Amino acid sequence: MTDILPSEFFTDPGPSPHAATTELRSKCPVHRINIPPGAEAYAVLGNKVVEEAFGDPRLSKQVENLPAQYRDKATASSLLVVGNLGFADPPKHSRLKKPISKAFLPGTVARLRPRIQDIVDDLIDAFPESGEFDLLSAFALPLPLIAICEYLGIPVEDRPLFQEWSYVLSQDPLQHAESELKAASEEFADYFTKLVAERRNDLRDDLLSELIRARDEEVFSERELLSTILLLIIAGHKTVANMVGNGTTLLLLHPEQLATLRTTPELIPSAIEEILRYEGSAAWASLRVAAQDMRLGGVDIPKGSFVHLSLSGAGHDPEVYDDPERFDITRSPNRHLSFGHGAHFCIGAPLARLQGEIAFSTLLRRLPRFELAVPPEEIAWIADSSLSRGLEALPVRLDGRLPR
Repeated sequence: MTDILPSEFFTDPGPSPHAATTELRSKCPVHRINIPPGAEAYAVLGNKVVEEAFGDPRLSKQVENLPAQYRDKATASSLLVVGNLGFADPPKHSRLKKPISKAFLPGTVARLRPRIQDIVDDLIDAFPESGEFDLLSAFALPLPLIAICEYLGIPVEDRPLFQEWSYVLSQDPLQHAESELKAASEEFADYFTKLVAERRNDLRDDLLSELIRARDEEVFSERELLSTILLLIIAGHKTVANMVGNGTTLLLLHPEQLATLRTTPELIPSAIEEILRYEGSAAWASLRVAAQDMRLGGVDIPKGSFVHLSLSGAGHDPEVYDDPERFDITRSPNRHLSFGHGAHFCIGAPLARLQGEIAFSTLLRRLPRFELAVPPEEIAWIADSSLSRGLEALPVRLDGRLPR
């Protein structure tokens, strides 16, 4: 480990950014990286070391453990990192997780199946009978946004606001424009402060009402309540949208796999796991900082260093996966780290998987013939996000649409 990896390594959208990781990982699973620029920071690229890091209590998720100059910027510019379970260590993490954990248990989420099916069919009903359109904006983006808004109990007619806030506020606060993050955070806080005040007089059987009850029982502070709502919207929207968009792209780029899935739809759950491994919704795990001097993957990491866990690198590690560059919807076993691991395993994973299952099964059933409307090399990946792995658009050509 000699050279410091450039910032571009962190944000390279590439059509396939995995090749650059392969050679580096073979030399050492941990490398210095210039993210944030000028900081002491490390990229963890090997599957086993990423999994080890997920469970290492010496790595903190709390901004309070950042070096002062980064801590002040993060807390000043983004509501996302200052009071939810995604950016908390035990015991704070347990306190913030408890009020929402029941809402995302597989059995609870399964009750949403009929409504998610209706949302999926309504969106497909709006597709053209034939011709070209953007599947991302027409389907992958609105599906999870409508679902999470309804689950929280937020007026769905306001969802265009959430789509914009989700896009801006999911950016890394240490990499994105501070003024834009701050403005979006303030707009989000103003909206939900008013909505929470209104809903306190009209509590319902929805997740937002449960969060308000937890706030009134002093489980949450007001800022933690707002931060938790923001986390649920971002995690419930952008990651699922990326999963559907990335997965559809992979299937269209691998027609033999798509054909297998059409004839054997019971493979859809397996296909979703392979999509998550091969081209997951997030290229990197969220903020972690060394709370003390430590050693990881044979590399000494000083206290206060940023430690970036490469979910993409972990998913393509040949020490764990046979022929990792092969997209194979029948791959088994297929244990991946795209939802995290340990205490910070994604609480919304059951809801994400359910939406993916319904989305892919319905697309394949109702769209007997569709294909990419551009050459594969023209598919554009989002280039200005350090964490997400998603598309700018997904142009497809449709030939026929079956009724629901």
